[in-house]
Amino acid sequence: MSQVLALKYRPSSFDKLIGQDAVTQTLTLALEQKRLSHAYLFSGLRGSGKTSTARIFSKALVCEQGPTSTPCEICEHCKMANESRHIDIIEMDAASSRKIDDIRDLIEHTKYKPNTARYKIFIIDEVHMLTKEAFNALLKTLEEPPEFVKFILATTDPLKLPATILSRTQHFRFKQIPSSDITHHLSHILNLENVNYETEALDMLSRAGNGSLRDTLTLLDQAIIFSKGYITPEVIASMLGLLDPKQLELIFDTIIKGDREELIKIVKELENYECEVVINELIAYLKESFFNSDGRFSTLITERFFRILSESKNLLYLNADNGFVLTLLFFKMLEAMNIKTIEELVDSLEGEKFRIPKIEPSIKVPKPQQEHANEAINENPKEEIVAIEKPLHVEDNGAEQFAKLIVKLEDRSHELATCFKNFIEYTSYENGTLTWASSADDEHRKTLKHGYPIIRQFVQEVFGIDTQIKMSQSEKKKPLDNTHANKKSSSLKEDIEFNNPNEGSNTESCVSGHITADKKESEAKEILNDPFVKKVQEMFKVKKIEIHPKV
Repeated sequence: MSQVLALKYRPSSFDKLIGQDAVTQTLTLALEQKRLSHAYLFSGLRGSGKTSTARIFSKALVCEQGPTSTPCEICEHCKMANESRHIDIIEMDAASSRKIDDIRDLIEHTKYKPNTARYKIFIIDEVHMLTKEAFNALLKTLEEPPEFVKFILATTDPLKLPATILSRTQHFRFKQIPSSDITHHLSHILNLENVNYETEALDMLSRAGNGSLRDTLTLLDQAIIFSKGYITPEVIASMLGLLDPKQLELIFDTIIKGDREELIKIVKELENYECEVVINELIAYLKESFFNSDGRFSTLITERFFRILSESKNLLYLNADNGFVLTLLFFKMLEAMNIKTIEELVDSLEGEKFRIPKIEPSIKVPKPQQEHANEAINENPKEEIVAIEKPLHVEDNGAEQFAKLIVKLEDRSHELATCFKNFIEYTSYENGTLTWASSADDEHRKTLKHGYPIIRQFVQEVFGIDTQIKMSQSEKKKPLDNTHANKKSSSLKEDIEFNNPNEGSNTESCVSGHITADKKESEAKEILNDPFVKKVQEMFKVKKIEIHPKV
C-alpha cells in the first residue's frame, strides 16, 4: 500500500530535520550535556517540523542508550516510538481535548511512574486551543511536575498562550523553511522515487508551499500524478493555476514597450486566473529580476512596481472586479515608466521659471532710409531680402548680470554680499560658464563656502538654470572702503530729504530720486505678477499686500 510523501519521508532523527538548525543544535547539546528541562514549547508555521521534533526528542529521552542525541533505532523503546505505540509517550490533541476535565485526567496520569521507559512524556499539540480554565488547572503541574515527567507543547499561535504558561517552558521558535532547502529536499525525494523533473518546476512548488514542507510535499504528490512521471514548469503552472514563466516575461516586456493594445489582450487572457495568484506571481518575478540585477528594472522602477502591486492586493478585499483590478494594475505600471523623479521635476520647473528668454529685437530703420530701401526692392525684386537683426545673448553683458547678482545677494544677506564683493572678482561669462577669481583668506573662504547654496541659487536666477560656475584663485585684494561707499550711496537720500542751496545738485538728486522710485515700483509690480504670489492671493483671498525691503 502506497503512503503519502509527507508521512513516508517524515524525519526520524535530528540530522534529517530540514531548515531548523538552531532548534536542532540546542536540543542535541541539551541531550549530550544532560541539561534537560521539564517543559518545552515548540511554536511556528504549520509543516515546519514541530510535531516531528517532539517525537524525535521523546525517542531520544526513552532510548535504552539515552538520553542521547542519536537514538540507537534498534532497542524496543526506539521501535515502539517509531511506530507511535510507546505506552509512556502520550500524545494529546488540545483541539479536541480542550476542557478542564481532560486536563484533570492528564494530571492524574502524571502521578504514576512510567511503565517501561525512563520518562513519561506528554506531547500536547495545538495547545493554544485549551480553555482558560484548562490552562489554569495545568499551571501547577507544569511548574513542578514529578522528576520522571516531561511536557512538550506545540502550537502555531503562541500569542494566544497565557504569559504564565510561556514563563514555565523553554520556548523554541520554528522559523519558515527557506525555499532553497525545500527545493533541495524535493529533488532528493524525486531521485529516490525515480521521477524526472526540472528544477524550475520545483522552485514553483516551493513558492506555492509558502515555507511549509508538509504543504509542499502534498503538492508534490499531486504533481507526480498529474505530470505522468515528468514534472515541468508548464505542468506545475497548469496544475496550480499559476502563470507560465514565459507569460510573465511577456507581460513585463509589453509594459516596458508601452504597448497598450497588447496589454488589453493579456488582461483578457488572464481572466481565467485568480487575480491574487497573478499578483503574487508578478511580485515573485519582480523580486527574482531585482536580485539577478536585471537591467530593465532600476531600483526606482522596482519600488514603483512593488507599491502598485501591493496596493492592488488591497483592492481585492473590496470585492472589486478581478479583471478591472488587473487592468488598472497594468496601466498604472505602464504610467510608472513615464513618471519623472522629484529632482527632474524640480529642475524642469526651475528651468521654466528662471530661464532668461532669448530676445531678438529688430533694428528700426529711419523713415527716409526705409523709403530708399523700398525703392531698391522695387528696382531689384528678385534679390533676396535679409532682415537686419541682432540676437541678444547673455554673454554680451556678463558684467552687468554679475552686478545684478551682487544686488540680489545684498537683499538676502549683507554680510555674505560684502564678503562676495570684496573677495570675488568677475572674469568672464562664455558658453554658459561663469568664471570668477577669488582672493578670500581662510576666514572669508568659510563664509563664502557656507553661503554657496544661496550664491548658486541667485546665479541660476540671473544667468540661467544650466549655468556652470568656475572659480580660480587670485592674489588677495583689499576690502573696499565701506565708509566711502556708504557716504556715496547715502548722498542720494540726503539730497532728496534736505533742501540743498546748490541748485545744480538739487536737480541731480531729484532725477536720482525719480529713478530709484521707478525701480522700486517696477520691482513691486514684478513681485505682484509672480505666479506663486498670485496663487497665494487666490487661495487665501488676500485683499492687501505690503512689500517691505529686507534689512
